[in-house]
Amino acid sequence: MTEAEKILWDEIRNRKLNKLKFRRQHPVHFYIADFYCHEKRLVIEVDGLVHKQRLVKEHDDTRTAELDRLGIHVIRFTNEQIQTSLQNVLNEIKTITNKLPTISPSP
Repeated sequence: MTEAEKILWDEIRNRKLNKLKFRRQHPVHFYIADFYCHEKRLVIEVDGLVHKQRLVKEHDDTRTAELDRLGIHVIRFTNEQIQTSLQNVLNEIKTITNKLPTISPSP
């Protein structure tokens, strides 16, 4: 887990954010999500510099489109956003989760 992922995980684990259960490094379809909330069908990805490379970005876009077709919403943040603007990241996650429908809660 990267330093940025650790920072975000500390803020969203144990239902700290909107009382939602997030799992880390969770399998979703054929992929492993950095963080996944089943109740909101939401994937949160934390991207380092490698994600700016063309081939990696194309893979990310394909993956996001495929998950979207399955009704799973994907949001992405950079390491830098988490490390320098954590409150803005958390506010954005809260805003998005408030807009997404809730399905049966996770155990």
